[in-house]
Amino acid sequence: MTEIDGTFQKLRELARNLWWSWQPDIRAIFRELDPEIWRIVYHNPVALLQRINPDEISRRVRDLEMQTRINQAHRRLKQYLDGCDSWGTVHAGPLLAFPVAYFSAEFGLHQSLPIYSGGLGVLAGDHLKSMSDLGVPVVGVGLLYHQGYVHQLIDENGWQQDLYEPIAASELPVDPVRDAEGNQVRFAVELPGRQVWVKVWGVAAGRSRLLLLDARDDANTPEDQELTARLYGGDQETRIQQEILLGVGGFRALGRVGIKPSVLHLNEGHSAFALLERAREIVEHQGLTPQAALREVAATSVFTTHTPVEAGHDHFRADLASRHLEALAQGLGLPLSEVMALGSETPSDPAAPFCPTVLALKLTRRTNGVSALHGRVSRKMWHHLYPGGPEEQVPIGHITNGVHVRTWLAADMHALYVQYLGPRWLESLSRPELWSRSERIPEAELWEVHQVLKARLLTFVRRRLADRRERLGLPDPLQEPLHPEVLTLGFARRFATYKRADILFQDLDRLDRLVNHPERPVQIVFAGKAHPRDTGGKTLAQKVANLERDPRFAGKIVFVENYSMHVGRQLVQGVDVWLNAPRRPLEACGTSGEKCILNGALNCSILDGWWAEGYDGANGFAVGSGEIHAEPEIQDERDGLALFETLENEVAPLYYDRDATGLPLRWLQRVKRGMRTLAWRYNADRMVMDYVRECYLPAAGGETSRMPSR
Repeated sequence: MTEIDGTFQKLRELARNLWWSWQPDIRAIFRELDPEIWRIVYHNPVALLQRINPDEISRRVRDLEMQTRINQAHRRLKQYLDGCDSWGTVHAGPLLAFPVAYFSAEFGLHQSLPIYSGGLGVLAGDHLKSMSDLGVPVVGVGLLYHQGYVHQLIDENGWQQDLYEPIAASELPVDPVRDAEGNQVRFAVELPGRQVWVKVWGVAAGRSRLLLLDARDDANTPEDQELTARLYGGDQETRIQQEILLGVGGFRALGRVGIKPSVLHLNEGHSAFALLERAREIVEHQGLTPQAALREVAATSVFTTHTPVEAGHDHFRADLASRHLEALAQGLGLPLSEVMALGSETPSDPAAPFCPTVLALKLTRRTNGVSALHGRVSRKMWHHLYPGGPEEQVPIGHITNGVHVRTWLAADMHALYVQYLGPRWLESLSRPELWSRSERIPEAELWEVHQVLKARLLTFVRRRLADRRERLGLPDPLQEPLHPEVLTLGFARRFATYKRADILFQDLDRLDRLVNHPERPVQIVFAGKAHPRDTGGKTLAQKVANLERDPRFAGKIVFVENYSMHVGRQLVQGVDVWLNAPRRPLEACGTSGEKCILNGALNCSILDGWWAEGYDGANGFAVGSGEIHAEPEIQDERDGLALFETLENEVAPLYYDRDATGLPLRWLQRVKRGMRTLAWRYNADRMVMDYVRECYLPAAGGETSRMPSR
């Protein structure tokens, strides 16, 4: 092999394991090969390497003196993959022999693999990454959506236009999973009146593995090939068929590639049919009765619910569900009516809709919400499924979500932490004593790094705004948008009505006074997509986008279109304050604010989700005191007033309170308190450790008791 071939092969191996996505120095290697192509391909190294001739790569490697860096990066990847000295080696026990199978309808690992829509997928991606870092074996199971999730374009009227673009598998970090004969693994899943064939693709995310199913098989009709086209696309029939492919097909895929999981972990109810397929296999191969098989499945399965309102859970018409469950019922050896009852809130009513979440609740022994408040809300919401006992004894606990630190942390902040927390600080993320060292960081250095990140964010946003103006043929603004010296708020998340992106718009005159205050001005950066069928969410996005045209807010309130992990990363690393205004208690967790802590920003949030348990009075800002009004309109009005008061009387005065050198010392002290009190708790390493101790190990051992409510 020539030196050119060897270098290209090392770059290719680095590109095809998403470990690079949480290694800033490796990202820098790909970016420096060709910064313009890197931007065009949305930071996708697989696509980058396809667009540059290997001889040209060799020349650039030589000119930029990158060979040693590439060799070191490749060696580090091999050492990481081969490493046996990990937390999991000591603590994961039987999971080391039989891994966890983690099912999710979406996985947000990186924007170059666009099979996610928002927080649920990003949480799933962070989960796999921390499992990898901790050395806890896991296999993710999902669908390969060949048109991904919707691309958002804002038109001249401020309305969200939905664009779907086919994604070539050759430009994704996915590889065919092959059998012993070298053929791509494929198999059939029964749907009403037919079989649908699916192919299996594999993704490497560090030491974690992800299997993705794809219905683009020549044996399928064109209509069936479209079943894995779009995330959360289509009508109810498409949705239930996608969920059968995910659950039934996903469990079969594990067997076809030789993986025998000790635990099934369902990330939301979309994959609940995996429980029935596992029970069917137990009946077939172990000779157990259907009832005994279902008990075995329940004892070895974990369910995480994310949705705090019942309307947010799938409910399929009884006739639709019964047609799609007939094959599973036959394989289980149970009457169809009994299988339908497993997913019914009213089993005595044969016409009641089928809810996969209910199926998951009934067929798992460990169920958890994703924050303390969400656990309480879930116990109340599903109390009727457990009659005869008090609400607090409903067997739904909580494990609060955390974020994968290396994914969301700016490289500049990492360098600061290395200097003051220690060179191996990433190995102790969940230890409070590590974060107590954040007090050592000099305020001047912390502020300097934050200003660099903020300037980078503003440059990014201005470029995105310029791209939109060019696309729409709009003139350049008279004044450059956004100012580095102005207090900058960030609001970026899925645009659902309950998240209330427009909470400050109820009084535009007061918003004008806030934004244009002569001594303490404020600017706000918004980003977020609405689901293609969510007219209310699209209306919210339009409100924000059109506010840019109001002379009072032009260049001071901006909307960044086509929200993605990349956009979110820019915002959480560069804003001064992260704004969160859900209608309590409808935010299950809200992990975006956890990412800001790591990057030196403060949270200003309704006391909902994780913030309800994390806020201590001095590590950020609370909006209101957690009251809930029976009338949503009154609650919205009160919360809006409380947010104005918090921004006007607490946030802005503290930010603009400077010492003789221009430093906001009291602000920076609050930032460091946020790091000290929150960072050790709200990271994905702590979250995964909780799952291992409280869910996976008991389930792998076959315990039948449920995780206790906390």
